Amino acid sequence: MKQPSQRVLLPSETTYEAACAVLRGGGLVAIPTETVYGLAADAENPVAVAGIFTAKERPAGHPLIVHVAATAQARELASAWPAAAAALAEEFWPGPLTMIVPRGPRIPDIVTGGRPGVALRVPAHPVALALLRAFGGPLAAPSANRHEHLSPTRAAHVLESLGDRVDLIVDGGPTRAGIESTLVDLTVDPPRVLRPGPLALSVLRAVVPTLEAPASPLIEAGEVHSSPGLSRRHYAPRIPLFLVSAEELSRAAAEPGVVWLARSVAPGGRGRRLPDDPAGYAEALYAALHALEALPGAARILVEQPPPDEAWNAIADRLFRASANGGSGNFS
Repeated sequence: MKQPSQRVLLPSETTYEAACAVLRGGGLVAIPTETVYGLAADAENPVAVAGIFTAKERPAGHPLIVHVAATAQARELASAWPAAAAALAEEFWPGPLTMIVPRGPRIPDIVTGGRPGVALRVPAHPVALALLRAFGGPLAAPSANRHEHLSPTRAAHVLESLGDRVDLIVDGGPTRAGIESTLVDLTVDPPRVLRPGPLALSVLRAVVPTLEAPASPLIEAGEVHSSPGLSRRHYAPRIPLFLVSAEELSRAAAEPGVVWLARSVAPGGRGRRLPDDPAGYAEALYAALHALEALPGAARILVEQPPPDEAWNAIADRLFRASANGGSGNFS
């Protein structure tokens, strides 16, 4: 087994060369993006992509997001490039936006689950972009964690979750956005947001006014996935998570086995208070949940419900799915 010090490298030209060698050899490299860390493989190598599913214990047929270094590369992977894709790419790429467009012949079936659309993104993280440019081709890269578990926002999270299942980890520091990209399906008319993310619906509608809101197409275990990131249970800690009111959290915070996450209150017991603004909260969310689930004796996580407004929609989406093994209220 390789030692962690040999597999976790800081960004440098030497690191990019080593990472490209791994990728060209069909291996797996964890890379930082501005959203979360991704588990990357050569998107045009079906055997390499199969390694992603094995490492993550991800069921076959789940589509993957493909990362490229520039819009021109994305267009080469599509069989058509809708006007909405051109407008959104011009405004938001590089950035935390993934677009599903008609798939071209270069993308193998395993990447899309055999579906006619491919999910594409140009990440904004300088390390991801540098590696993509050095590699010269597309990288399939879902989040670098076990299937359905918490996404990694630090290299240490990747190492803890995947261990020696990943050949190399490029440590680009903590991610900035902290949650996964906004996902938009441009293969339907009208186009639709499938997963909320750092880019709010109102911001996207300023560019594509016909864009529809998410229809909550959450997928239960064993069902077919039409796009990445739609599992009903996803982004979940190892112990049950419950969404509760501030009052419920304050009453139960000191109970045995309880750890908590709050934004408007600071009860006793063991927990963390995150910023009461959506951007700051999102940036800190997964790191806080990773830390809480690792506390000795932690048996359940109580999370104060987010406000019911658009700015918090992406956070509410992640917490709702993380609570699939817990719930809302009735946590005793």
